[in-house]
Amino acid sequence: MLNKIFKKTKEETLHAHVDGQLISLEEVPDPVFNQKMMGEGIAIKPENGIIVAPTDGKIIQLAETKHAFGIRTDMGQEILVHIGLETVALNGEGFNVLVEVGDKVKKGQPIVEADIDFIQKNAASTVIPMVVTNSSEGKYDFTFKEVTDTKAGKTEVLTTTLK
Repeated sequence: MLNKIFKKTKEETLHAHVDGQLISLEEVPDPVFNQKMMGEGIAIKPENGIIVAPTDGKIIQLAETKHAFGIRTDMGQEILVHIGLETVALNGEGFNVLVEVGDKVKKGQPIVEADIDFIQKNAASTVIPMVVTNSSEGKYDFTFKEVTDTKAGKTEVLTTTLK
């Protein structure tokens, strides 16, 4: 009982990872994302190719093919940003990674520069999902923001509360 009274609510806000149009995961044309197999989150149809850190954290994963990266937050969320759909087949072409695994990053810091025109011509979609891959552990509650237009590192897209 006292634990609940004195327990501090731990909360993190995730921001847009790219300028563009916010869409729900259910709208992503890929069952791995739209059925939330990878986790809870959102996606953005990008206006440009500057993909930034959605929050402060540590880079824990960089795909060899440069199309995805993972960040662990102070609260323990493991966030995956996947640039485009079926982009693993591009073998890194069209992507310039600006960080390394182990780097600490700040919200809004550029992580990858992606050639959106190249991706549009050579992959299934340019949409960029962002998911909390450890959301199935049941440790978090998610509150989604009601936004459409996003600005990278500035627009709040969802808040996560530690249960």
